[in-house]
Amino acid sequence: MARLEDVRPGTVTWVDVQTPDLERARNFYGELFGWSFPGAGDPAAGYIFAELGGRKAAGMAKLGPGAKVRPMWSVYLATDDADATARAALQAGGRALITPMDVTDQGRMAYFEDPTGALFGVWQGRAHRGAEVSGEPGAMAWHEVYSRDVGAARAFYGAVFDLESRRLDAPDIEYWTLHRGSQVVCGAMQMPSHFQPEAPSHWNTYFAVSGVDASVARLISLGGSLVAPAFDTPFGRLAFVADPFGAAFCLIHPIRLPGS
Repeated sequence: MARLEDVRPGTVTWVDVQTPDLERARNFYGELFGWSFPGAGDPAAGYIFAELGGRKAAGMAKLGPGAKVRPMWSVYLATDDADATARAALQAGGRALITPMDVTDQGRMAYFEDPTGALFGVWQGRAHRGAEVSGEPGAMAWHEVYSRDVGAARAFYGAVFDLESRRLDAPDIEYWTLHRGSQVVCGAMQMPSHFQPEAPSHWNTYFAVSGVDASVARLISLGGSLVAPAFDTPFGRLAFVADPFGAAFCLIHPIRLPGS
């Protein structure tokens, strides 16, 4: 089992889903990924933690009336200083949607739009350091930003988080892996023509499963939808899917991280 003990700045430390219905989302993801919700977080405040085998796996945030974002999964990159990272993000051309703020004793966070339009957060952990499990069935496994201008995206994340980008040898797509030292952190892809013209730049999170096709069938039975049929890649079998509210994510098995 993979447990995240050392949270390095610039790595994805947490993911959460913004959803209009916490109860239905809890039932959906609990059945799909085997998550439990043992009272961590505060449903009354609109945020709960999901656990996998007693370890924090992801969060769920309730979208209130008039929310300006659609149901979606968000990624949070780790930082030792949310305020300094916010300054670096603004200097590099990002836009602050939520300026740095304390979240009780859990940590300090901020939320941004990168120069190409993709939304992401940063997290300075305190009591809550981030995900405690990764890469096993039911846990986050990989993250990538789909960008209308991947060159601008690479420059931005490289400048803000000290990430080195390396071109991946992949046919028909322009794909880069972003590295922090010897660790591969995430991917960045130029959005190809099959994306709808109105689709904005955005982040995507992959969750590990024990079998993609069986998980897709389970997801559909729970009210989710298949965005693109499952297919095989050198990095594992993938399926692009969405939850009952349209929040998109990806299923993968097995996991062979690109650029590692």
